[in-house]
Amino acid sequence: METLIVDRSGGVVNVTMNRPERKNAANAAMLRELLEIFEEVERSSEDRVMVLSGAGGSFCSGADLGDPNGPTSDTPQPGLVRMRRLGDVALALHRLTKPTIAKVDGYAVGAGMSLALGCDLIVASDRAKLSLIFSKRGLSLDNGASWLLPRTVGIARAKELAFFGEMIDAAGAFEVGLVNRVVSPGELDGFVDEWARKLADGPPLALSMTKTLLHASLSGSMEEAVENEARCQAINFASDDTAEALAAFAQKRVPQFKGR
Repeated sequence: METLIVDRSGGVVNVTMNRPERKNAANAAMLRELLEIFEEVERSSEDRVMVLSGAGGSFCSGADLGDPNGPTSDTPQPGLVRMRRLGDVALALHRLTKPTIAKVDGYAVGAGMSLALGCDLIVASDRAKLSLIFSKRGLSLDNGASWLLPRTVGIARAKELAFFGEMIDAAGAFEVGLVNRVVSPGELDGFVDEWARKLADGPPLALSMTKTLLHASLSGSMEEAVENEARCQAINFASDDTAEALAAFAQKRVPQFKGR
């Protein structure tokens, strides 16, 4: 790929946005390739966890406003058509039924912060800087941020972050619930690798259904939630993985999950 580095090992897919000279700003090629890799990971039975990161000490500085073919600059195309490309990327990430981790070092700004929010878990280095900078550029939220942000930090805090567009450091992001963990830059890779490995070694069906249940709960009733839980749990009890987990527990060994 032109803008991404993709590495696979033991069920973990590491996707690195690789435009360090632009702090990994997303140009048209990156958006196209992110959409492609998100859909590819969803289809693959071998891929169990995806880690999204950026090269060169930054996560992603947002959409590349200088790209003539980007979502903000491709003038032959109507504005709505251009911006829907960005929305397609956010939706493909959201639709991934496998666990995703954003590994955030340096800047995660604008659409880059939206990408991080679109992952299930965010681990940040203590030098990370995050901002929904849109209002400072005369823009409103995009790349799914208007849906993701209030569900992450609550509506009042979401309005504060979106209206002012201020830069927030990793400690502040942790305080308001934007990120799950903050570690030193030297610990970032090891910590995320450990989380990703634990998830990759976990039960794929159960983790996928847990993620789906949590997403569905955001717009459903309690009655719908318990019915969805019953359906998912019935599938689990009929699966080889649950039989393996119970056998491993009885035999005092580590289970080997196959995703079926």
